[in-house]
Amino acid sequence: MLRIHFTAADIVRIRFAPRPAPLQELHAALTTAVARRGGPLFAQWGGRVLRSLPAAAGALADLVPAGRPPSFLDVLGDTMADGFERIRTAGPGVVRSELERVYGSMAAPRWIRALHAGDETAWRTLHRAQQAAYETVLAPVWPVVQDLHRAEFTRYALTVAEHGVAAALTALAPGSRFHEGVWRWPGAAPARDVCLDGRGLVLLPTFHHPEGPLLQDVPGRSAVLTYPAGPGLPPTAGRAVVQVEALAAVLGRTRLDALRLLAEPHTTTSLARALRVSNATASSHAAALRSAGLATTTRTGRSVTHRRTALGTLVAGAGPP
Repeated sequence: MLRIHFTAADIVRIRFAPRPAPLQELHAALTTAVARRGGPLFAQWGGRVLRSLPAAAGALADLVPAGRPPSFLDVLGDTMADGFERIRTAGPGVVRSELERVYGSMAAPRWIRALHAGDETAWRTLHRAQQAAYETVLAPVWPVVQDLHRAEFTRYALTVAEHGVAAALTALAPGSRFHEGVWRWPGAAPARDVCLDGRGLVLLPTFHHPEGPLLQDVPGRSAVLTYPAGPGLPPTAGRAVVQVEALAAVLGRTRLDALRLLAEPHTTTSLARALRVSNATASSHAAALRSAGLATTTRTGRSVTHRRTALGTLVAGAGPP
């Protein structure tokens, strides 16, 4: 069981990653493929992934000789380049100690020994390996991952707005419990207790790791909990309509249309006309979006104007209504 201990300061510092992190999603995907987790459909997908990886990506396997990746790989970033730059900011002492930890008494490949010594060629080898794996595994489905993340972000935001943070946390992990400042995940292995001590927690969904949470707990930084989300199958490039369908399942089709229309200001009457619903129904949809922080309403005299917020724009994406 995983037990995460929150202080009052941690509760107010819980945040949901606004965008997927390509390096973390790549690491989750490769972990799933190598471990053949997630049942037969994920196993078939994992087999195809491993067979399709180019030779340049093979260096990544050298970083996990016993399934224990070095902690300096645990970074967030909006792009692969951003993620790699964050990896490069790890101090030489951290890199050396982590490589020594994962290898122990085992003999390390030459390029790992060079990385241990801080050699720039070895860092370029790591960068090429990550980029080659990303282009093969994630690049074809990255727009789908972004859409799934947006839908998950919406679901979390709505649950927080309607039921509070504790309900939103337990909704992320069916069977988990939040009681007296402790979030308990049954079945998570290995059993461990994590005390946040005011550092806060970042929630990051993954769509390539179907079993259990992945927790990054680096001293001095917010902990990052990567949890399994999505439809339960690895994303495929053919699911072009996933954004509309996933968001509509969370918001309802009419409310999603309202959110997208509110990219421009609308009165209740003009919104009702565009949605082809009554003024009362349009007002109800606007109120629900407002309560979730996705829209604002301003009143000037007898006129009421609705418009979506920055959060609403992030959730709605760039697609037309």
